[in-house]
Amino acid sequence: MTVSLSWRRRAALCALSLVCCATAATAAPSAAAAPERERENAALAFSDDFNGPAGSGVDGGKWQVETGDNVNNHERQYYTSGNKNAKLDGQGNLVITARKENPENYQCWYGRCEYTSSRLNTAGKFTSTYGRVESRLKVPRGQGMWPAFWMLGADIGNVGWPNCGEIDVMENVGKEPNTVHGTLHGPGYSGSGGIGAAYSLPNGEAFADKFHTFAVDWSPNKVTWSVDGHVYQTRTPADLGGKQWAFNKPFFLILNLAVGGYWPGDPDGSTTFPQTLTVDYVRVTTG
Repeated sequence: MTVSLSWRRRAALCALSLVCCATAATAAPSAAAAPERERENAALAFSDDFNGPAGSGVDGGKWQVETGDNVNNHERQYYTSGNKNAKLDGQGNLVITARKENPENYQCWYGRCEYTSSRLNTAGKFTSTYGRVESRLKVPRGQGMWPAFWMLGADIGNVGWPNCGEIDVMENVGKEPNTVHGTLHGPGYSGSGGIGAAYSLPNGEAFADKFHTFAVDWSPNKVTWSVDGHVYQTRTPADLGGKQWAFNKPFFLILNLAVGGYWPGDPDGSTTFPQTLTVDYVRVTTG
């Protein structure tokens, strides 16, 4: 599917308009291991290890870079083009950087933008229906930070959000340094009504302290979330109270780092910049 810039912008604004703290429960770390996929049957459908020279941009054959602001969530950042805020570090990582700056006089919904950042997606380049969707990454730190690894239904251009469905593999807000959220959004259960749960690290450890692996194992009528191999929730149509299950179709991937908004709140005097979302890899296996 060819995705035009104007469609991406509309989809970005629509998809993020109500994505907020949609969590039904908080899950403590579990000793249960994540489902092990059969190695001999699994096929690598998508992989990016972000290998390349320091300072280079992402692989344009795999990712497209969105631009613009987002009024619907009242986020404060402007998503820039190219490698201005998303580049490889030369050590096998993608680094998405949020800065308190506006050297090019970008305009946002509230006036002159105060921050820049980046958002990438695979729409028109890669979609998947089912499989294990996984990323190893390290989140930023500080009030107002909102990193996310998530998916949207590829039919968003036809049916809109939330009818297209949304699977949030991982969201973190800086005011909750030891907690991440996994959520489903769909028709009749979007925004704060999303179906999901939270996972918290023990002993006050923050997710920003080191890399962690976030994954969903996705199959017909079932999505299971894990952190570092520990399962913390499984969702099926039975959890929706009769509402439509919107997840048996192709989805594309999204990585972004937002600044501020209704859910995380805006940065304050305790927030230091720049802040980074560092991504070691993104992989999708199927079969």
